[in-house]
Amino acid sequence: MFGGYKASKLKPQLKMAVTRFQISANKKSALMKQQIREIAKLLADDNPKEEKARIKAEALIRDDNTVEAYDILQLNCELLSERIQYISYSKECPGDLISCISTLIWASAIVDIPELLEIRKQFRYKYGKHFDSDAMQNVGGVINDRVAAKLSVQPPSAYLVQTYLEKIADEHEVDWKPKVPLRADQISEPHNNGAPAPPAPPSFGVIPEAPKSSEQQSANVPLLPTPAPPSRIDDIEEEDIFVPGAPKSPPGSINIHNRNDDGGDGGEQVNRGRTQSAGERSNGSKDNGGEDESYDDLAARFAQLNKKN
Repeated sequence: MFGGYKASKLKPQLKMAVTRFQISANKKSALMKQQIREIAKLLADDNPKEEKARIKAEALIRDDNTVEAYDILQLNCELLSERIQYISYSKECPGDLISCISTLIWASAIVDIPELLEIRKQFRYKYGKHFDSDAMQNVGGVINDRVAAKLSVQPPSAYLVQTYLEKIADEHEVDWKPKVPLRADQISEPHNNGAPAPPAPPSFGVIPEAPKSSEQQSANVPLLPTPAPPSRIDDIEEEDIFVPGAPKSPPGSINIHNRNDDGGDGGEQVNRGRTQSAGERSNGSKDNGGEDESYDDLAARFAQLNKKN
């Protein structure tokens, strides 16, 4: 008769929960500072009480995780308080608020915040007992993973406890080293966290080649052979060369710098013409003199003939 969802009851409970989370977090933070000083004294003794310090470090880690979870739960309460009208006018739980509401319902049975019990009751009136049971059993993994990890009842790993002790000793300038070093499996605990091992690196027997770009592919095209550099006789203009028995070509008939009709460079054609003319001259010299003259002798001979003329 007096039950049922009421936004006028839910919103004040959400605001009071925010204040309660702040007060509880401040108390735990002050308690943590005291615990840190006690751990530093235990490690600073001439005979360090390492086992007792480890037990206190576990309690310190648990309180530290609880404070961090309180911060997340406080933000959830603030978000729901701002969207109270949206919740009231929605027949079903909005998709973007399922994780937020389910996390508060799940945490109400773990944390010492009495306002969460009334908040859970209001949401059970609003969305039914099935929604409440799914949140408590974390059906579909709707609970915030970080909150679930911080409020877990599992004890902290040995590596994490020793890390806290080393940090406390360093901050309080205590010269302390652990008596018993950690084993390899204890050191690897925080790195694995139940996750599968990383894949093995590839072997370096055969290194695959990277795909080639268009420029690299064009670079692999075989280049045409470059023409040989011009010989010394090519430097002599054909107008100044006198060949006995051969008609002298009229001036301007051969121009080295001419280009072909289609705009391309005619240098290759000129080089072929020069090669052929040089071959004809050498054949003619063989017929006349019967000897194979070098280019230097032939150039000297042409120079003497020019002087005579």
